[in-house]
Amino acid sequence: MDTVDISPTRMMLLYGIAVLPWLLLWSAGLHLARELWLSIVRMSVQLALVGIYLKYLFAINAPALNVLWIVVMLVVADFTILRRAGLRIRHFFLSTLAAIVAGTAFSVAYLLLLVIRPEPIYDARYLVPLAGMILGNCLQGNVIGLERFYSAIRKNENEYLTYLLLGATRREAVRPYFREALKASVNPTLASMATLGLVSLPGMMTGQILGGSEPWVAVKYQIAIMLCIFASMSLAAVLNLSLSLRFAFDEFDVLREAVFRRH
Repeated sequence: MDTVDISPTRMMLLYGIAVLPWLLLWSAGLHLARELWLSIVRMSVQLALVGIYLKYLFAINAPALNVLWIVVMLVVADFTILRRAGLRIRHFFLSTLAAIVAGTAFSVAYLLLLVIRPEPIYDARYLVPLAGMILGNCLQGNVIGLERFYSAIRKNENEYLTYLLLGATRREAVRPYFREALKASVNPTLASMATLGLVSLPGMMTGQILGGSEPWVAVKYQIAIMLCIFASMSLAAVLNLSLSLRFAFDEFDVLREAVFRRH
């Protein structure tokens, strides 16, 4: 059974639903009309361009082109993570990129090589969507982790310096903030996993069912992607926080003020 298409007329009708949150925000005194409609326009244009691109990407299905698209996704995610975490890109670009590459590559390779085994193994219909879902969740977790970690050290600088004066190494001194940041990073995914199926039907599963897949097949894919998302996000967050320590502190183990973006 094919998915029911949405006509241009009904798409225009769909955009009308955005009027409700706009009115609610306006009545609450939040003047976010420009940001709201700009975000909707950007989302629509970006997704339209990606939809056109993916149509040809799936048709060509060349391994080099598939990998190139994922590299673009990784670089954009890197910039987004650091901007949203309030950190300067030039200090953390390489460490964050290495972390999300490792986290994403690990789970995508695990899924494709050991679990799904598509033919060919680089099939864009599997490689690109799976990498996108895993990377998107890594992005969210790393934003939370980095922001919580460095804002906590900055806020509790005297406490951190006291640990150093008492003989702790840099890694020992940051350990309490590391634990809290990591916990904050993985908590949303843990909560989502604990309520999946009861509170919500996730996007991947819903999309497969709408596309005509059997519900049980969709369930198995959703379990696979959630486990891999959690593994990737945990690995990326730990690596990101650990690798960033080298660039965030000076030779005296004092947090550099220059690593934070100016607002």
